[in-house]
Amino acid sequence: MLILAVNCGSSSLKAQIIDATAQGERPLARAVVERIGSAEVPDHDAAIARALAEFRGRDLAAPDAIGHRIVHGGSRFTAPTLIDDGVIAELTALEDLAPLHNAPGVAGIRACRRHAGGATPMVAVFDTGFHATLPEVAYRYAIPMDLAERHGIRRYGFHGISYAYVVSRYAELVRRAPESIDMIALHLGNGASITAIRGGRSIDTSMGLTPLEGLVMGTRSGDLDPAIVEVLARREGVGAAEVERWLNERSGLLGLWARCGGERGRAGRHADRGIRRRGRCVGRRHRRGAHDRAPDADAAGGRAWLTRASTAGARASAPSVTGGRRRTAFARSWRRSAATTRGTS
Repeated sequence: MLILAVNCGSSSLKAQIIDATAQGERPLARAVVERIGSAEVPDHDAAIARALAEFRGRDLAAPDAIGHRIVHGGSRFTAPTLIDDGVIAELTALEDLAPLHNAPGVAGIRACRRHAGGATPMVAVFDTGFHATLPEVAYRYAIPMDLAERHGIRRYGFHGISYAYVVSRYAELVRRAPESIDMIALHLGNGASITAIRGGRSIDTSMGLTPLEGLVMGTRSGDLDPAIVEVLARREGVGAAEVERWLNERSGLLGLWARCGGERGRAGRHADRGIRRRGRCVGRRHRRGAHDRAPDADAAGGRAWLTRASTAGARASAPSVTGGRRRTAFARSWRRSAATTRGTS
Protein backbone atom coordinates (compact mmCIF):
# COMPACT_ATOMS: atom_id res chain seq x y z
CA MET A 1 0.00 0.00 0.00
CA LEU A 2 1.43 3.35 -1.03
CA ILE A 3 0.74 6.24 1.34
CA LEU A 4 1.39 9.88 0.52
CA ALA A 5 2.28 11.87 3.66
CA VAL A 6 1.77 15.63 3.26
CA ASN A 7 2.94 18.47 5.50
CA CYS A 8 1.80 21.88 4.22
CA GLY A 9 3.34 25.02 5.65
CA SER A 10 2.58 28.61 4.79
CA SER A 11 5.48 28.88 2.32
CA SER A 12 6.65 25.30 1.78
CA LEU A 13 5.38 21.77 1.30
CA LYS A 14 7.00 18.49 2.26
CA ALA A 15 5.65 15.22 0.89
CA GLN A 16 6.79 11.63 1.04
CA ILE A 17 5.65 8.37 -0.57
CA ILE A 18 5.78 5.48 1.91
CA ASP A 19 5.36 1.79 1.13
CA ALA A 20 3.36 0.44 4.08
CA THR A 21 3.15 -3.32 4.55
CA ALA A 22 2.43 -5.69 7.41
CA GLN A 23 6.19 -5.84 8.00
CA GLY A 24 6.58 -2.07 8.38
CA GLU A 25 6.98 1.15 6.42
CA ARG A 26 9.63 2.00 3.85
CA PRO A 27 10.10 5.53 2.46
CA LEU A 28 10.32 5.48 -1.33
CA ALA A 29 10.58 9.11 -2.38
CA ARG A 30 10.45 12.61 -0.95
CA ALA A 31 9.54 15.95 -2.49
CA VAL A 32 10.04 19.45 -1.09
CA VAL A 33 8.42 22.49 -2.71
CA GLU A 34 9.45 25.89 -1.39
CA ARG A 35 8.61 29.53 -2.07
CA ILE A 36 4.85 28.96 -2.20
CA GLY A 37 3.31 32.30 -3.12
CA SER A 38 6.02 33.14 -5.66
CA ALA A 39 5.55 33.40 -9.42
CA GLU A 40 6.89 29.85 -9.85
CA VAL A 41 4.63 28.32 -7.18
CA PRO A 42 1.67 30.68 -6.74
CA ASP A 43 -0.32 28.57 -4.26
CA HIS A 44 -0.62 25.20 -2.52
CA ASP A 45 -2.54 23.77 -5.45
CA ALA A 46 0.51 24.35 -7.66
CA ALA A 47 2.79 22.94 -4.95
CA ILE A 48 0.81 19.68 -4.69
CA ALA A 49 0.70 19.39 -8.48
CA ARG A 50 4.49 19.80 -8.63
CA ALA A 51 5.11 17.19 -5.90
CA LEU A 52 2.80 14.63 -7.53
CA ALA A 53 4.43 15.23 -10.91
CA GLU A 54 7.83 14.62 -9.32
CA PHE A 55 6.64 11.29 -7.91
CA ARG A 56 5.19 10.27 -11.28
CA GLY A 57 8.52 11.14 -12.86
CA ARG A 58 10.12 8.52 -10.61
CA ASP A 59 7.73 5.88 -11.97
CA LEU A 60 5.80 5.63 -8.70
CA ALA A 61 2.17 4.54 -8.80
CA ALA A 62 -0.58 6.81 -7.54
CA PRO A 63 -0.99 6.66 -3.74
CA ASP A 64 -3.63 4.40 -2.23
CA ALA A 65 -4.22 6.83 0.64
CA ILE A 66 -3.06 10.29 1.72
CA GLY A 67 -2.23 11.50 5.24
CA HIS A 68 -2.20 15.19 6.13
CA ARG A 69 -0.55 16.83 9.11
CA ILE A 70 -3.01 19.38 10.54
CA VAL A 71 -1.78 21.61 13.34
CA HIS A 72 -4.99 22.51 15.21
CA GLY A 73 -7.81 20.03 15.77
CA GLY A 74 -9.49 21.95 18.59
CA SER A 75 -11.57 19.90 21.02
CA ARG A 76 -13.33 18.11 18.18
CA PHE A 77 -10.40 16.21 16.66
CA THR A 78 -8.20 14.24 19.06
CA ALA A 79 -7.36 11.21 16.88
CA PRO A 80 -6.59 10.57 13.19
CA THR A 81 -9.76 11.33 11.26
CA LEU A 82 -11.04 10.29 7.82
CA ILE A 83 -11.54 13.48 5.82
CA ASP A 84 -14.88 14.36 4.28
CA ASP A 85 -16.67 17.61 3.42
CA GLY A 86 -17.84 18.05 7.01
CA VAL A 87 -14.32 17.64 8.41
CA ILE A 88 -12.97 20.18 5.91
CA ALA A 89 -15.63 22.68 7.00
CA GLU A 90 -14.75 22.20 10.68
CA LEU A 91 -11.03 22.55 9.99
CA THR A 92 -11.70 25.76 8.09
CA ALA A 93 -13.57 27.11 11.13
CA LEU A 94 -10.44 26.48 13.24
CA GLU A 95 -8.15 28.55 11.01
CA ASP A 96 -8.26 31.61 13.27
CA LEU A 97 -6.64 29.55 16.08
CA ALA A 98 -3.62 28.64 13.94
CA PRO A 99 -3.56 31.12 11.05
CA LEU A 100 -0.04 30.22 9.90
CA HIS A 101 -0.77 26.49 9.85
CA ASN A 102 -4.37 25.35 9.45
CA ALA A 103 -5.16 27.36 6.32
CA PRO A 104 -2.21 25.81 4.41
CA GLY A 105 -3.22 22.37 5.70
CA VAL A 106 -6.77 22.75 4.40
CA ALA A 107 -5.43 24.14 1.11
CA GLY A 108 -3.30 21.00 0.80
CA ILE A 109 -6.32 18.77 1.40
CA ARG A 110 -8.32 20.53 -1.31
CA ALA A 111 -5.39 20.40 -3.72
CA CYS A 112 -4.94 16.67 -3.16
CA ARG A 113 -8.62 16.13 -3.86
CA ARG A 114 -8.24 17.87 -7.20
CA HIS A 115 -4.98 16.29 -8.31
CA ALA A 116 -5.10 12.81 -6.74
CA GLY A 117 -8.80 12.23 -7.24
CA GLY A 118 -11.72 12.44 -4.86
CA ALA A 119 -11.87 8.65 -4.51
CA THR A 120 -8.46 8.47 -2.77
CA PRO A 121 -9.09 8.23 1.00
CA MET A 122 -7.42 10.96 3.06
CA VAL A 123 -6.76 11.08 6.80
CA ALA A 124 -5.93 14.11 8.97
CA VAL A 125 -3.47 13.67 11.85
CA PHE A 126 -3.47 16.46 14.43
CA ASP A 127 -0.62 18.11 16.32
CA THR A 128 -3.05 18.86 19.16
CA GLY A 129 -4.17 15.23 19.50
CA PHE A 130 -1.30 14.10 21.75
CA HIS A 131 -2.25 16.75 24.30
CA ALA A 132 -5.88 15.63 24.62
CA THR A 133 -4.79 13.99 27.90
CA LEU A 134 -3.96 17.32 29.58
CA PRO A 135 -5.64 17.53 33.00
CA GLU A 136 -7.97 20.44 33.65
CA VAL A 137 -5.47 22.17 35.91
CA ALA A 138 -3.10 22.33 32.92
CA TYR A 139 -5.53 23.29 30.15
CA ARG A 140 -7.78 25.71 32.05
CA TYR A 141 -6.99 29.45 31.79
CA ALA A 142 -7.83 31.76 34.69
CA ILE A 143 -10.58 33.61 32.81
CA PRO A 144 -14.36 33.59 33.39
CA MET A 145 -15.48 30.00 32.91
CA ASP A 146 -18.58 30.93 30.92
CA LEU A 147 -16.41 32.73 28.35
CA ALA A 148 -13.90 29.89 28.22
CA GLU A 149 -16.60 27.28 27.59
CA ARG A 150 -18.59 29.39 25.14
CA HIS A 151 -15.58 30.05 22.91
CA GLY A 152 -13.47 26.94 23.53
CA ILE A 153 -10.69 28.95 25.19
CA ARG A 154 -8.23 26.47 26.70
CA ARG A 155 -4.71 25.15 26.33
CA TYR A 156 -4.49 22.74 23.39
CA GLY A 157 -0.75 22.27 22.93
CA PHE A 158 1.08 21.53 19.68
CA HIS A 159 3.95 19.53 18.14
CA GLY A 160 2.03 16.47 19.31
CA ILE A 161 2.97 14.29 16.34
CA SER A 162 6.63 14.93 17.14
CA TYR A 163 6.16 14.21 20.86
CA ALA A 164 4.25 10.99 20.17
CA TYR A 165 7.15 9.81 18.02
CA VAL A 166 9.71 10.80 20.66
CA VAL A 167 7.89 8.74 23.32
CA SER A 168 7.51 5.76 21.00
CA ARG A 169 11.10 5.84 19.78
CA TYR A 170 12.60 6.38 23.24
CA ALA A 171 10.55 3.47 24.61
CA GLU A 172 11.84 1.31 21.77
CA LEU A 173 15.46 2.26 22.46
CA VAL A 174 15.29 1.57 26.20
CA ARG A 175 13.06 -1.50 25.70
CA ARG A 176 10.21 -0.27 27.84
CA ALA A 177 6.49 0.14 27.28
CA PRO A 178 5.50 3.66 26.17
CA GLU A 179 3.07 3.73 29.11
CA SER A 180 6.04 3.59 31.50
CA ILE A 181 7.87 6.62 30.06
CA ASP A 182 8.20 9.82 32.12
CA MET A 183 10.15 12.61 30.46
CA ILE A 184 10.51 16.29 29.72
CA ALA A 185 10.67 16.65 25.92
CA LEU A 186 11.69 19.68 23.90
CA HIS A 187 10.76 20.39 20.32
CA LEU A 188 13.30 22.90 18.98
CA GLY A 189 12.80 24.38 15.56
CA ASN A 190 11.47 27.63 14.15
CA GLY A 191 8.58 26.79 16.45
CA ALA A 192 9.62 25.58 19.91
CA SER A 193 7.83 24.00 22.84
CA ILE A 194 8.37 21.91 25.97
CA THR A 195 6.10 19.13 27.18
CA ALA A 196 5.90 17.23 30.47
CA ILE A 197 5.07 13.57 29.85
CA ARG A 198 4.01 11.05 32.50
CA GLY A 199 3.14 7.48 31.68
CA GLY A 200 3.62 8.25 27.99
CA ARG A 201 0.89 10.92 28.11
CA SER A 202 1.08 14.70 27.95
CA ILE A 203 0.31 16.32 31.31
CA ASP A 204 1.51 19.88 30.57
CA THR A 205 2.96 21.82 27.66
CA SER A 206 4.17 25.33 26.93
CA MET A 207 2.03 26.17 23.87
CA GLY A 208 -1.58 27.09 24.54
CA LEU A 209 -4.76 28.06 22.69
CA THR A 210 -2.57 28.78 19.66
CA PRO A 211 1.06 28.06 18.75
CA LEU A 212 1.92 31.63 19.79
CA GLU A 213 2.15 30.93 23.53
CA GLY A 214 5.18 29.56 25.34
CA LEU A 215 8.85 29.82 24.48
CA VAL A 216 10.53 32.49 22.39
CA MET A 217 10.53 31.10 18.83
CA GLY A 218 11.92 32.01 15.43
CA THR A 219 9.31 34.66 14.62
CA ARG A 220 6.79 34.20 17.46
CA SER A 221 6.99 36.12 20.72
CA GLY A 222 5.95 33.36 23.10
CA ASP A 223 4.64 34.40 26.53
CA LEU A 224 4.06 38.09 27.14
CA ASP A 225 1.74 40.38 29.10
CA PRO A 226 -1.68 40.21 27.35
CA ALA A 227 -2.09 43.98 27.79
CA ILE A 228 0.73 44.50 25.26
CA VAL A 229 -1.73 43.72 22.45
CA GLU A 230 -4.08 46.57 23.40
CA VAL A 231 -1.21 48.96 24.14
CA LEU A 232 0.41 48.39 20.75
CA ALA A 233 -2.92 48.54 18.91
CA ARG A 234 -3.76 51.88 20.53
CA ARG A 235 -0.35 53.48 20.17
CA GLU A 236 0.28 52.27 16.62
CA GLY A 237 -3.28 52.91 15.45
CA VAL A 238 -3.89 49.36 14.20
CA GLY A 239 -6.31 46.58 15.04
CA ALA A 240 -5.68 43.65 17.37
CA ALA A 241 -5.43 41.32 14.36
CA GLU A 242 -2.47 43.29 13.02
CA VAL A 243 -0.71 43.17 16.40
CA GLU A 244 -1.31 39.41 16.49
CA ARG A 245 0.31 39.16 13.06
CA TRP A 246 3.36 41.07 14.38
CA LEU A 247 3.61 38.68 17.31
CA ASN A 248 3.43 35.68 14.95
CA GLU A 249 5.64 36.93 12.12
CA ARG A 250 7.92 39.75 13.35
CA SER A 251 8.76 38.78 16.90
CA GLY A 252 10.74 36.06 18.69
CA LEU A 253 14.40 35.71 17.71
CA LEU A 254 13.71 37.73 14.55
CA GLY A 255 12.52 40.65 16.67
CA LEU A 256 15.49 40.37 19.01
CA TRP A 257 17.85 40.21 16.05
CA ALA A 258 16.32 43.36 14.55
CA ARG A 259 16.75 45.18 17.85
CA CYS A 260 20.47 44.42 17.70
CA GLY A 261 20.75 45.78 14.17
CA GLY A 262 21.19 42.33 12.66
CA GLU A 263 24.77 41.97 13.88
CA ARG A 264 25.27 38.24 14.41
CA GLY A 265 27.36 38.23 17.55
CA ARG A 266 25.40 40.81 19.51
CA ALA A 267 22.07 39.42 18.34
CA GLY A 268 23.07 35.90 19.30
CA ARG A 269 24.10 36.98 22.79
CA HIS A 270 20.90 38.99 23.26
CA ALA A 271 18.72 36.10 22.03
CA ASP A 272 20.69 33.76 24.29
CA ARG A 273 19.74 35.76 27.35
CA GLY A 274 16.10 35.81 26.22
CA ILE A 275 16.00 32.03 25.78
CA ARG A 276 17.58 31.38 29.18
CA ARG A 277 15.16 33.79 30.81
CA ARG A 278 12.20 32.13 29.06
CA GLY A 279 13.36 28.71 30.18
CA ARG A 280 13.46 29.92 33.79
CA CYS A 281 9.97 31.40 33.48
CA VAL A 282 8.53 28.14 32.17
CA GLY A 283 10.26 26.32 35.02
CA ARG A 284 8.65 28.68 37.55
CA ARG A 285 5.23 28.13 35.99
CA HIS A 286 5.60 24.39 36.43
CA ARG A 287 6.86 24.69 39.99
CA ARG A 288 3.73 26.67 40.87
CA GLY A 289 1.56 23.82 39.60
CA ALA A 290 3.90 21.05 40.66
CA HIS A 291 1.54 19.26 43.04
CA ASP A 292 -0.97 18.65 40.27
CA ARG A 293 0.71 18.48 36.92
CA ALA A 294 4.47 17.97 36.79
CA PRO A 295 5.90 14.52 36.00
CA ASP A 296 6.47 11.94 38.71
CA ALA A 297 10.26 11.96 38.75
CA ASP A 298 10.48 8.90 41.03
CA ALA A 299 9.00 6.74 38.27
CA ALA A 300 12.05 7.60 36.16
CA GLY A 301 14.51 6.40 38.76
CA GLY A 302 14.43 9.60 40.80
CA ARG A 303 14.81 11.98 37.88
CA ALA A 304 12.86 13.16 34.86
CA TRP A 305 14.40 12.26 31.52
CA LEU A 306 14.98 15.12 29.13
CA THR A 307 14.71 14.48 25.40
CA ARG A 308 15.25 16.90 22.52
CA ALA A 309 13.28 16.64 19.28
CA SER A 310 14.99 18.92 16.80
CA THR A 311 13.57 19.95 13.44
CA ALA A 312 15.03 21.56 10.36
CA GLY A 313 13.87 24.93 11.64
CA ALA A 314 16.70 24.97 14.17
CA ARG A 315 19.57 25.61 11.82
CA ALA A 316 23.26 26.05 12.44
CA SER A 317 22.78 29.67 11.40
CA ALA A 318 20.84 30.19 14.63
CA PRO A 319 23.36 29.15 17.30
CA SER A 320 21.20 30.66 20.02
CA VAL A 321 18.69 27.88 19.37
CA THR A 322 20.86 24.94 18.41
CA GLY A 323 23.96 25.29 20.61
CA GLY A 324 24.38 22.79 23.44
CA ARG A 325 25.01 25.56 25.96
CA ARG A 326 21.67 27.12 25.03
CA ARG A 327 19.78 23.84 25.26
CA THR A 328 21.23 23.32 28.71
CA ALA A 329 19.51 26.52 29.85
CA PHE A 330 16.16 24.91 29.03
CA ALA A 331 17.17 21.62 30.58
CA ARG A 332 18.29 23.05 33.90
CA SER A 333 15.05 24.94 34.43
CA TRP A 334 12.93 21.89 33.71
CA ARG A 335 15.04 19.54 35.76
CA ARG A 336 14.69 21.87 38.74
CA SER A 337 10.93 21.97 38.08
CA ALA A 338 10.69 18.18 37.95
CA ALA A 339 12.79 17.79 41.10
CA THR A 340 10.24 19.72 43.14
CA THR A 341 7.55 17.17 42.28
CA ARG A 342 9.30 13.99 43.28
CA GLY A 343 6.82 11.69 44.93
CA THR A 344 3.71 13.64 43.89
CA SER A 345 0.87 12.19 41.86
